Order: sequence, then C-alpha cells, then structure tokens
Amino acid sequence: MSRWRSALTALPAAAVAVAALLLAPAPAHAAPADAELAYRWAPIHYQDSSSSYYTADYLAAVDYDADWNTLDNWDQLDANAGRLTGTVYYSVAETSTHWYLTYAFFHPRDWKDYPLNLFSHENDMEGQLEVVRKDGSAHGTLEAVVTLAHDNFYSYTPPGSPLTDGQENIDGTLVMQDFDGAGHPTSFQEARGHGAYAWDGAEFPGGDGIVYRPSRGAGSVPTGGNDRNASYQLVDIMAGGGLWERRNNTETYASWGTFRGDNGKDNAAHAPWAWDDSNDGSALQPGVIATDPALLVATYFGNTGSLDRNYLRNPYRS
Repeated sequence: MSRWRSALTALPAAAVAVAALLLAPAPAHAAPADAELAYRWAPIHYQDSSSSYYTADYLAAVDYDADWNTLDNWDQLDANAGRLTGTVYYSVAETSTHWYLTYAFFHPRDWKDYPLNLFSHENDMEGQLEVVRKDGSAHGTLEAVVTLAHDNFYSYTPPGSPLTDGQENIDGTLVMQDFDGAGHPTSFQEARGHGAYAWDGAEFPGGDGIVYRPSRGAGSVPTGGNDRNASYQLVDIMAGGGLWERRNNTETYASWGTFRGDNGKDNAAHAPWAWDDSNDGSALQPGVIATDPALLVATYFGNTGSLDRNYLRNPYRS
C-alpha cells in the first residue's frame, strides 16, 4: 500500500477520534486544595468590641506572643498588642457527598469586666462548622453552619438550603455577602465573652466593632475597636508544629483539647475536637462537631438527602 493510500485510510479513524473528544462530557472539576476550599467559604467576620478594652476583642493566633505557653497569654496581651494579627484556624473533613469545614476564632482573653473577675478566663476559642455539599461545581454549595457560643451550638442555613429542623431547631438564616467574586457566609462574635453566632445584618451593639475579611496572605492588626476593613489569615489546624500536632503537649494543653489557663477560671477554653453542646444528648459526645460532623448534621437537621456517613478523610481521626 502506498504512503498516500495509508494516509487516506487512517483519516476516517482520526476524524472519529476527534469527534469523540468533542462529544465527550466535560471532566469533573479537580478537587480543590484544602486551603483554597477554606478561603472560598471563609466567613466575613463581625467582631463586636468593647470600648473599655478593645485589644482583648481582637482575633489572634494562639502563639501570638511568639510562644506556645498558653499560661502567659492573658498577661502578655498588653505587651504584644502589635502582634494581634487577625487569624482564623481551619480544618477540612470529607465524605463522598460533603466537605465539612471547621473555622476557629481565638482570643487571648475571655473577659466580662476589667480587671479580672470570677467569670473570666484565659484563652478563648469558639467558632463554627460549615456544611458544603459536593454538587459537581468547583467548591460545592453551602447548606448549613453550626456555631459554638460558650457551651451551646446554634444552627443556621443559607437562603435556598433544603435542610429543615431535625433534633435541633434551625436558629436563623445566614446573611451572605459577596467578596472576591463569590458569596460568603457572615459570622458574629460578642465582645468580651466572644460567643459565636451568625451575623444578623444589624449594626454592632454600641456602634463600634471590627469587620474581618479573609486574606490569602497575612492578616492585619486592627487600627482600633471600630476598624471595618481588617483582614485575617487562614491557618491550617493540621499544619506542622501547630494546634493538632501539639495536641498532647502539656505546655499548650491541660487535657484533651483544653488549653492551659490560670487567670479567672482555670483551663476553660477548648479546641474544636473538644467543643460541646451541653444539652444535645449523650449520643453526641464532646468534639463531635469536628470528629464526626456528618453525624452532627444527620442529627441536627432534616431533609438531608444523600449524606454519606463514611469519611474519605477526617484529620481528627488520624
């Protein structure tokens, strides 16, 4: 067979192959990196502040004072105010149907009146779980948020979510805001005690507060107690040398998931793997919001549709 006849014979097969490529369905989106997923759904954070002591309401890193000794976080606050860089910790768990994103907000002091009284305590970490359904899009669709305020969980859904009341009632509707080209949930923390809730769209009590937005890089130290353009950095709870890796380190923790603290009530602040709702039943053990968020969602909400209880990965179980 001549070279020209061989080329002509091969042409139909090549044309068929090209047509097949053109008609094939588009490939599914590659799974986003945890940092990208955390940034996509990171909340616009409304932090109320008390004019009697603004800096105690600034978001911070646990090691803001350049050490992991959590017994000195209360006392180092004034000396290290310039290091109170906006920081939010995150982690990601995954099933075949959902991503579960935990966001944790840390303050060196939980305080009620200044100076110290019996209801205050050193260190404070509260935050929220975000429930994101995998729907074939790059970052999924947000279905719910569960926040921690002191010893209670509060449930919220965004407009359009299919979820309904389950064992717990849904406490409100999330206010979504556009930021960096996408809709983000909003969150709110009280001044002084720092209970975490969904933001209700209202002005800060007293008129002063800090609005933090997520950053892909470093966060900022607020310019004062009424800074509406602050930013926070996202720090992986699972990062080397960080919160989870140090989980058995007695310099940082007094017991499992409990930060060491000796101002006010001793050892009163908790990491996500020890967050607890005090009245949601014995079936949901402390830390379930991080260690088994699929169970929490299946219990707290109705009309969950397909909800896989088996984890492709859950770093709190490793």
